[in-house]
Amino acid sequence: MSALDDNIAKLAPHLARIGETGFLNHIGGVAQPAVSGAWFETTSPTDDSVIAHVARGDAHDVDAAAQAAKAAFPAWRDTPATTRKRILHAIADGIEARAEEIALCECWDTGQALRYMSKAALRGAENFRFFADRAPSARDGQSLPSPSLMNITTRVPIGPVGIITPWNTPFMLSTWKIAPALAAGCTVVHKPAELSPWTARILMDIAEEAGLPPGVWNLVNGMGEEAGRALTEHPEIKAIAFVGDSSTGSAIMAQGAATLKRVHFELGGKNPIIVFDDADLEAALDATIFMIYSLNGERCTSSSRLLVQDTIADDFEVKLAARAKAITVGHPLDPATEVGPLIHEAHRAKVMASFETAVTEGAAIAAGGCRVGDTGQFVAPTLFTNATNDMVIAQKEIFGPVLTAIRFSTEDEALALANDTPYGLTGYIWTNDITRAMRFSDGLEAGMIWVNSANVRHLPTPFGGMKASGIGRDGGDWSFEFYMEQKHIGIGTGPAQIPRLGV
Repeated sequence: MSALDDNIAKLAPHLARIGETGFLNHIGGVAQPAVSGAWFETTSPTDDSVIAHVARGDAHDVDAAAQAAKAAFPAWRDTPATTRKRILHAIADGIEARAEEIALCECWDTGQALRYMSKAALRGAENFRFFADRAPSARDGQSLPSPSLMNITTRVPIGPVGIITPWNTPFMLSTWKIAPALAAGCTVVHKPAELSPWTARILMDIAEEAGLPPGVWNLVNGMGEEAGRALTEHPEIKAIAFVGDSSTGSAIMAQGAATLKRVHFELGGKNPIIVFDDADLEAALDATIFMIYSLNGERCTSSSRLLVQDTIADDFEVKLAARAKAITVGHPLDPATEVGPLIHEAHRAKVMASFETAVTEGAAIAAGGCRVGDTGQFVAPTLFTNATNDMVIAQKEIFGPVLTAIRFSTEDEALALANDTPYGLTGYIWTNDITRAMRFSDGLEAGMIWVNSANVRHLPTPFGGMKASGIGRDGGDWSFEFYMEQKHIGIGTGPAQIPRLGV
């Protein structure tokens, strides 16, 4: 039996079990269908087969979940931080115990290659452990004495929060948002993306088995314009954490305005990787390939624009095209696969529309530019060359395995090109001139910058973008800043010096 056949056999019982029950909402500790009785289907992009029926929640289900989160909030807020820490570590243990199941199900649900999703569960467990260990210090404050007052600060959890997660790497991103919310003492209503609901259900089950009290974490499936909008508008939900595209983030901000809802957005990107002629070119080539074609190119931090110095561009682009053509596109459960199918037929069509746009604009397709096979949503890793930064393919987020190469002559030109986009999530700089690297990093409009490196996650550091790429930061104490309110207490330290009126 091949490794692929073995993984398909391992997936089969999980598919059978889910096929019997479907994906239910989970509100106040009870798994339940939508109040309306409505369902929708979720399919695998590998062969478009139906995975399961999913409860189609709407405003009624969101209201029930919000009320459950509100009722559970006081007790969870007042639960000793050491207890919250223990429960979150137990969730991490449960994730690790079901790591293989999570990986297989996420691959089938999203089309992501197993070589990457095999690590998704472990990264999710790491998120829970990281914030679990910080729960006891989440409310720590400062002492800021003044001549007449002992001023102290503390933090308190903001209340029930809504978390809306995307269809790309949904398991890891769900843990990235939910773990700090729970550690801070907030309760949660989670709406996963309708295109990838499977591992959200697994995660919910793990949390309950770990001893999380009913109502602390609630799950509502559904469409963005139904369940998602109801969540962003609900008056009992005090904040919304959202990962997705920039236009949806803008809509959520408008929807939450009436209730003065706090928002945290991790949005799109058109991130540049800038390669100077003094760089380690083989390492830069590896990084360019990895940061656009891994995870099917469906990642907000992908390096989708290559800015390459004209003195090395000819050779660099030839090598890049050859490497792109050699990438293995195939079944997501095959360990040899490097790029799997895109999430859905509609998204594949959107990505492939950029091929015609590129040719119309005058760019060349040096690799890919086509569908792979007739079944499933497979697209060949694609490279556009002869591009300029004013083209649509250089400005619009494609969100697939598609790279646009643009040439530059000078450092100043490279910086202007890098910043000439509505987005500002990440940037990747390749040069052996450390002075240039520091100077360029200072001028680059991006929330996260890596020099001579791919995107390497370090949990204590801030994660987030500028401009249309988002609002706020995840990671370290920055996550607690979003899920908690600052409180100042001033205590008089001497005889009260209060002006007397009306005497």
